[in-house]
Amino acid sequence: MTSSTARRPSPLDPARRQLLAGAGAGGALALLPAVAAFAQREGVQVGPPSRMSALAPSSEQVEAQSAQEYRQLLEQARQKNKLALPTHPQVIRLNYISQRLRQFAPMWNERAASWNWEINLIGSDQINAFCMPGGKIAFFWGILDKLKLSDAEVSMIMGHEMTHALREHAREQMGKQAVTGLGISALSAIFRLGTAGQQVAGGFGQLLGLKYSRDDETEADLIGLELAARAGFDPNAALSLWNKMESLADNGAPPALLSDHPSNPDRMSTIERNIPNVNGLYQRAPKPECTFGPPGVPSNSVCPAAMPPRNTNQNYPADGAGYRRNER
Repeated sequence: MTSSTARRPSPLDPARRQLLAGAGAGGALALLPAVAAFAQREGVQVGPPSRMSALAPSSEQVEAQSAQEYRQLLEQARQKNKLALPTHPQVIRLNYISQRLRQFAPMWNERAASWNWEINLIGSDQINAFCMPGGKIAFFWGILDKLKLSDAEVSMIMGHEMTHALREHAREQMGKQAVTGLGISALSAIFRLGTAGQQVAGGFGQLLGLKYSRDDETEADLIGLELAARAGFDPNAALSLWNKMESLADNGAPPALLSDHPSNPDRMSTIERNIPNVNGLYQRAPKPECTFGPPGVPSNSVCPAAMPPRNTNQNYPADGAGYRRNER
């Protein structure tokens, strides 16, 4: 989940440069209005999305496949009694934070306004979370429990993962695979979430079988920072979050999250340089009405704004079976 520079309008990786060069002067000129728009906006500066995604299957195809595999993943978790109920305090917490963030998602991808967003909690001790194409989010018990995340730190992780979906980083990586020689015919084999579904009980590995680039990670860090700030969460929490992550890695127990989100020595300095760019957004944003805490820490017992929304987590059985550990 990292990159190096603060992305002016965005230092391009070699693959992006290659594609733009191949597009010729006309393609480059077509990007100028988008670059200018990003340069004038308040918040972080990341530039237009990569054009590599144009070489991958369509957004509709990828989102449909994502929804199917997400359902399979949840079903396997439920069968193993590792899927939290919608009334679980941490699911209520995650839902509340996600509702605050995703109201700003269409700023980065118009399709997000019509996505059927979902968020679930899986009973695994791994330190991991993800957001699949189309807004399918999952958190693992370990990331909440072991890191003792504050609400603001949760918002930073959630914003980061949401950005991967909003900026279609999975499609971008699929396009790069095609360019580097795997070919379009191999993409269907690459885009398999089945491995994720098989890893609920044990090691949960690489979502989509693709690793994000450092450029992708910087975009996710910075856009996630802005999403959280607009939602009323202190952007300084990004620094405390990554300090916790790095501390685990330094102690020989790198979080599973970092296995497909490459880190970088410049991550902290890049985030720190960009906090002033979102501070104004944070200061003006309405602050959360509800506050929560990590598992085992008392939080607001009554908060109507945090009740699970309708049409969310419909995957739960009516008899209330599900992951119940540490429901407090």
